[in-house]
Amino acid sequence: MTGNSRNLVEEYEINPFTMIILPEEYGSRVYSRVIELEEEYVSPFRPIDIIKKSCRYFGSSYEGRKEGTKQLTGITHKTPIIVDPISSIYFMPTSSPTKPDCIWVSHEHVLFHRKVDAQSTQVTFRNKKSMILPVSHHSFENQLLRTSMLRTKFMQRMKETERKALYLLHGPKFNESQGYPQVNLVSEVYKD
Repeated sequence: MTGNSRNLVEEYEINPFTMIILPEEYGSRVYSRVIELEEEYVSPFRPIDIIKKSCRYFGSSYEGRKEGTKQLTGITHKTPIIVDPISSIYFMPTSSPTKPDCIWVSHEHVLFHRKVDAQSTQVTFRNKKSMILPVSHHSFENQLLRTSMLRTKFMQRMKETERKALYLLHGPKFNESQGYPQVNLVSEVYKD
């Protein structure tokens, strides 16, 4: 972060540099403080609005991303989401996204975390900057694990799809090149 410089931005999409999106009260409204690796911004939109807009920017809806997480992991509450699968941008909420105090954290940028007290966790990001978040250590760790599970399940699904596509393109020869014995199932079934 460059000192305390905070730039006001009307439009903001989450990108690979986005580390955390925090709610910040401005009078009666909730804005967002967005912290990237080297920059910090203030947006007149709530954190959930930035999440939703970023999902649309990357070709899906927030509801679609939530449903995708549910299909892959079974998680239905405080759902971590894939904002952009191509760039591996995964974000996790610290509380229910409907609550105005919900903070969204990039899974990729969390380096360390430790308990401060019963309701606070210190998070150190990849750029070595630390913040104390108002979330219990147990809850934060649980969200990290749930997001890791989402990443793993998504990657498994992508690998399986890739294997199927390669098999369709190259047939049984693909299996030989991967060290699998070639089996001709049709001739095995119809042997006399």
